[in-house]
Formats: sequence, C-alpha cells, structure tokens
Amino acid sequence: MNWYGFNMLWMFSSDGKEGSKCPASVHIDENDLDFIASMGCNFIRLPVDYRFILHDFKYDQPDEAMLKVLDRCVYAIVSRGLHCSLNVHRAPGYCINGNELERDNLWTDKIAQDAFTDLWKLLALRYASYSPKQLSFDLLNEPPSVGQYGLTRENHKAIMSRVVSEIRKISPERTIVCDGLGGGHQACPELADLGVVLSGRGYMPMRLTHFQAEWMKKNGSYDWDYPKWPGMKCDGIEWSRDALLEFYKPWKALADGGSRVHIGECGCYNKVTNETALAWYKDFFSVLNQLDFGFALWNFRGPFGVAEHRRSGTNWEVRNGITFDRDLYELFVQSMKQ
Repeated sequence: MNWYGFNMLWMFSSDGKEGSKCPASVHIDENDLDFIASMGCNFIRLPVDYRFILHDFKYDQPDEAMLKVLDRCVYAIVSRGLHCSLNVHRAPGYCINGNELERDNLWTDKIAQDAFTDLWKLLALRYASYSPKQLSFDLLNEPPSVGQYGLTRENHKAIMSRVVSEIRKISPERTIVCDGLGGGHQACPELADLGVVLSGRGYMPMRLTHFQAEWMKKNGSYDWDYPKWPGMKCDGIEWSRDALLEFYKPWKALADGGSRVHIGECGCYNKVTNETALAWYKDFFSVLNQLDFGFALWNFRGPFGVAEHRRSGTNWEVRNGITFDRDLYELFVQSMKQ
C-alpha cells in the first residue's frame, strides 16, 4: 500500500456541544492540501468524530448540514488528486480518547453496533459515486486491547465483518481499512480473510514519540526519562532500527501472506529536540521503506507534523505561507515509493 501523506484533523474531535454542531466549526485547510500535493504525496486520512453528524445519541437522525461539510472535506482532498481515506475516529460506543463520554458500548451493546453499521451504510451510499482510487473507508480508529471495554478478537471481527458486508453490498469494489488492536499496534491476522487493508501505527517506542504528551500524563509521560535514539531502554527492549524491524514482524507476516498493510498514523511529538526526532524518523522511515509499507503522519501542521511542530533546533523554511521543517520534509519525500 504505497499511500503516503497525512491525517487532516478538521473533523476528528467534537465536544458534542452546540458550537461544534454548525458548519462554521470546521475549517478546511486547502492551502495545506496544495502543499501536500506539491510534495508528491497521494494520501490523506480524514478522521471523523460521529458526534458532528449524530447529536445527543440520536443515532437515527443524521445532521444533513454537517454531512454537507463532510462532503466538502472529501471533495477538497480528491479534487487535488489525493486519495481520501475516510475514518470514523469516534464511533457510537467507542473512542480511544474519552471513551467514558459514550452512553453505549460498541463491543457489547446491540444499539451501538446497529448505529455503527447504519452510519457506514449512510456514508457508503452518500459517497458511492467516488471511485476506489479516490476514496477508501477506514472503519474504526484504534480499537482497544483484548479485554478492554469487553472487546474480544471474536466480537471485534464479527462487528467489522458485518460492516464490511454492508458496505460491499453498496460499493463492491470499495477499499476498506481495519486498524490493529491495542490502539492500532497489534496485528489482526484473523481479519486477513476479509480482504481489507490492515492499518498499523508508527509510534514505537511510545516513551520517545509521546514524551511529555499532555493526554498521556496519567500514563506518566511527564515522569519518563528524557529519550534518546538509538539505544533507549523501555518495555524490556533496547530500541534501535533492528528493534523496530522486530516490532513489525507480525505485520510483515501479514504482508507476506498476501494482505495489504499500511501505517495509518505515525510521528514524534514535539517535546524532544529535533535532532532526536530526526534520528528516529530516519530509522523509522527506512524500516517502512524496507517493508514496503506506506505511511501517514498524524498531522501535517502541528506537533507531530512537518509544518510548525515547534521542536527546538529545527532548520525552518517558509513556502506559500507555511513554515516547515526542511530536514524532516526531505526525509519524508525521500521515503516515498510511487
């Protein structure tokens, strides 16, 4: 899966309040898309919080005005020749961030499973005119680990299989993506027979890529030792390029077995020096290049991105009003296989 690009965060998180229920709450960064296309990228992942579309747990009452905003997001991407991978980042009954905000449980409650399926049927019908080259469907962002919130590999496969079947009734050729378990890191060989793209993550070791990340504070991110690359020790591993190759062995096995594998999110947060980040990126990109896995940084403009990440010691350049990391830009472009 030689898809290379970025996640665009225009609709990835809604607080569910009135202000996020109006079209003006979503800003589409078309200048960023132009820059990304000029890099030679071919892929944008578009994470979406269902609460932009379905309000107050009224799962059968989609907001047409907000669906039209989503229409504009998809069109802005594909009109530039970029593939759009439409992802449900928060689904009825589950999200990796703030799961406690959900009333229902996707893994155990029929009402949530029905709502999740119906949402994808709605999207499949709405975007049926887009070709598989233009648009794919990434069903659910980062399911939890086995045992968390009642998830098992069996009920996860059953739910994903149901949605895949419903989408293919509408668009038989649509490319469908399923994220790995455990926040996207754990391979799912049991999904291989669905004929879907299997999407992993590029955040290992987390104590480097998420050092002092605010949303990881409860996991001790502010107390971790300052990371180095290579050679840092955590999770019982001395991390290096070879350790990254070892981490991706289950994903390589899927690819060797005929599955399509893509790394749908990756990146390093901005609390380490740019020298450290670049050393990690150089090895990380070379590993994915060796495995022939495409990738998408979590964001383009922001703390995980190429533009305006604000890491210290960066070689900045300005082009078309965008301040970007020239060295990371070069690493990214050199790592793309077309």
